[in-house]
Amino acid sequence: MKVVAYERSVQGTGASRRLRNSGKTPGIIYGGTELPQAVELDHNALFHALKKEAFHSSVLEIEVAGKVQQALLRDYQMHPFKPLVLHIDFQRIDAKQKVHMKIPLHFKGDEISPAVKINGGVINHISNDLEIICLPADLPEFIEVDVSKIQIGESIHAKEIALPKGVTLSLHVEQENPAIVVAREPRVSAEPEATTAPEAPAAPTAIKLKDKEAKE
Repeated sequence: MKVVAYERSVQGTGASRRLRNSGKTPGIIYGGTELPQAVELDHNALFHALKKEAFHSSVLEIEVAGKVQQALLRDYQMHPFKPLVLHIDFQRIDAKQKVHMKIPLHFKGDEISPAVKINGGVINHISNDLEIICLPADLPEFIEVDVSKIQIGESIHAKEIALPKGVTLSLHVEQENPAIVVAREPRVSAEPEATTAPEAPAAPTAIKLKDKEAKE
């Protein structure tokens, strides 16, 4: 994906505030052999780009003053309650050096799995991304996880996921081998308790009637 940024010469809290008020977002590009570079980006274009999955997991081509450099999105800060991007960080990459990235997972086959189709179970997606290592050229936009054969009580762990060529699991993920998907039995709702009809008021006793007649 291509990103257009502009050189930012003025820095500081006040300068960043004025930049945001003018519809721009401050950012920085760091890493590699070059010095960190302060940049600014059009806020609206950036805000819509952040909604795209590929923007978070793809190699980005950032153009600054006519020069294009490859980088990855590393971090961004949002306003606590406004739809406003406060700051964004990009990291330069080297085509010959492997990168560590969290890649989104796309699940397929939930509805046709025996756990759901036959047993009426529920498939829980425990994790929606996976940390991997690869060269920039091998970086996938997403990794597909096929759950079409999963049975009730079964799970799929990180090591069982088919990875694209040139992609390996991050070391700590490989050692821990966490569960990514679990098929659980359907929840059984408790039966409502039977309600009893209210008792009819008791009829007046013979003694009370006699007492009343005696008084009269």
